[in-house]
Amino acid sequence: MAIVVVSGTGTEIGKTVVTAAVAAASVAQGLSVAVLKPAQTGVLDGEPGDAAEVARLAGEITAVELARYPEPLAPATAARRAGLPAIGPADIAEAAAKLSAVHDVVLVEGAGGLLVRFDEEGATLADAARLVGARVLLVAPAGLGTLNSAALTAEALAARDLSCLGLVIGSWPEAPDLAARCNLADLPDVADAPLLGAIPAGVGTLPPDRFRAAAPEWLAPQLGGTWNPAAFAERWAPGG
Repeated sequence: MAIVVVSGTGTEIGKTVVTAAVAAASVAQGLSVAVLKPAQTGVLDGEPGDAAEVARLAGEITAVELARYPEPLAPATAARRAGLPAIGPADIAEAAAKLSAVHDVVLVEGAGGLLVRFDEEGATLADAARLVGARVLLVAPAGLGTLNSAALTAEALAARDLSCLGLVIGSWPEAPDLAARCNLADLPDVADAPLLGAIPAGVGTLPPDRFRAAAPEWLAPQLGGTWNPAAFAERWAPGG
């Protein structure tokens, strides 16, 4: 997989847990993994951020955070309000390239959606992905409203000549409603990308050893797992 950018159709939809699952599945294959969080917002100094959470769940990985801003805002806004330097796409690309030189897999976890601004020039995670030639793994929610946001993100990727590796549902409910079940078929269609996994809701609270053991079951072979999208869709197919 080399360098993969993990982005979402929005915020609070499971990017960190998806990143941890992909990292754990890669480690289980014997690969060396680095996770890069360019801008951590909404976390104070001394508190664990997303990169630390990925390391806690996934195990033996390298976790790197480039910048931290205390307020839970877009990175550009959070940096400006904190009076701290912003992180630009060149900074992200340089860090990812250095990690890629000594790791088999580098996962770059974004903040919010693909086009959230990282600096005052309006640079985004998409610009960083283009600089390093990374493919984008798109994390989407399961339920109503996800088709529009997935389609818009897919259009943004295509407009920038970026390749979408596939989609992962960040939090699959224990009792999915009709919209979620229909979206299993509709999401790959509107995003023109394969569905590569569905992470069960709440697994971020599992003990790390159980999380690592189960992670491959939630991801398709392209991400180092054993999950079968056709069988999953058939299981949850809505009735007539």
